[in-house]
Amino acid sequence: MATNITLKLDRDLLFFDTETTGLNVVKDRILQLAMIKYPKNGSSPQEWSKLINPGIPISEESMSIHGITPAMLANQPTFRQLAQEIFDFIGDADLAGYNSNRFDVPLLMEEFDRVGLFFDVAQRRLIDAQRIFYRMEPRTLRAAYRYYCQEELTDAHDALADVRATVQVFFGQLERYNGQDLIDEDGQRIANPIVPDVKVLHKFINDPTIADTTQRLRYDDKRTLLFNFGKYLNQPVEVVFKREPNYYHWMIERDFSVQTKRLIQQVWQSMQK
Repeated sequence: MATNITLKLDRDLLFFDTETTGLNVVKDRILQLAMIKYPKNGSSPQEWSKLINPGIPISEESMSIHGITPAMLANQPTFRQLAQEIFDFIGDADLAGYNSNRFDVPLLMEEFDRVGLFFDVAQRRLIDAQRIFYRMEPRTLRAAYRYYCQEELTDAHDALADVRATVQVFFGQLERYNGQDLIDEDGQRIANPIVPDVKVLHKFINDPTIADTTQRLRYDDKRTLLFNFGKYLNQPVEVVFKREPNYYHWMIERDFSVQTKRLIQQVWQSMQK
């Protein structure tokens, strides 16, 4: 997108994004890194983009999102082989991305640490466009009421006033998005997803792979129950319990939701048969 805005820079500003083997910033690896650096002297932006052999398996879930397969990476350089080149390209630049503060930045720090390079971000400015989005378009009931109902919510945090406002927001959404298609993150068009049909809306806004409301467990495409947190992330619950029965007892005794506990109890009971 063309813009007439000139950035005020006293250091280079580097926008970057990663595609990865999974979502664990400590254990997963980068398999594609793309960077665009805006020099502080105002010269033309510099681009750098390469595929990287991660040296570990790619999760099926991640592969379904970015479409990068092991075969595509087999003859690509490893991060270790590219690390100094990447480190030098970044230099002392400030860093920018989308959800980069929580994911891409710590992931990159881990990758550098594995090859013995200290990537210090303490003195860098971090610009996360997602945070700008969330700050400027807050996801609160008051903000939604203002957006969809064009009024100010004066009795916020009174339960009855809030639920009445929620009703008005919901019907305002139905009116605003009536007949409007959605282009999703993959560029696919979803025809008229917001309609006054509860079944259709439920399917549109909920992830069928999530097993419990606290999102501690999820299903794979074969409806196998997997852990969605911690050291056993993406591993089948039954496999983990067979290998480490004490982990089941630990979960039962800790502050997991009743729904989560019921689901793992079902797995545990089926194992005893």
